[in-house]
Amino acid sequence: MLNATIKRNDKTARALILTVSFVIFAAIVLMGRYKLTLSSGFDVHIFARINAVINTLVSILLLAGLISVKRKAYLLHKRIMLTSILLSVLFLISYICHHLLAQETKFGGAGAIRYVYFFILSTHIVLAAFILPFILFTAYRALIAEWPAHKKIARITWPIWFYVSVTGVIVYFLISPYYS
Repeated sequence: MLNATIKRNDKTARALILTVSFVIFAAIVLMGRYKLTLSSGFDVHIFARINAVINTLVSILLLAGLISVKRKAYLLHKRIMLTSILLSVLFLISYICHHLLAQETKFGGAGAIRYVYFFILSTHIVLAAFILPFILFTAYRALIAEWPAHKKIARITWPIWFYVSVTGVIVYFLISPYYS
């Protein structure tokens, strides 16, 4: 196992993680009520494509992170997971840009695919709304080298984070034909 990267301070970490998670959640909820009306001069849906690429990379990295930890390649696992977090930050920036600049897109599919789309979308949204603090607490436990706690929360965090990243790509492919 690796040594601690940061000094343990549960009280500060908890406050910081919960504050960051709340601020990001609130910003995304409020963002749905506002649109910037800029003449951007480019296809604002480029951000949605960027998001799909980032989510694909995160999905691949999450799989690689799981494989590396199973092989006890802990330093590689740490680097992969920190890269996944960094990419997720870039995703968040791109996501905010897309939703502030793009008009709302209605899904145009009919029949069974409509139900599939809305099921995937709704589970994606709900889980995406709650995964951030889990990711941050999991990373914190690793950075302070609390391995039993890290493993325990990672068993919850990893599959949800993986589901959110994979379904983000699926949602993009299902909705992208309807971008105008």
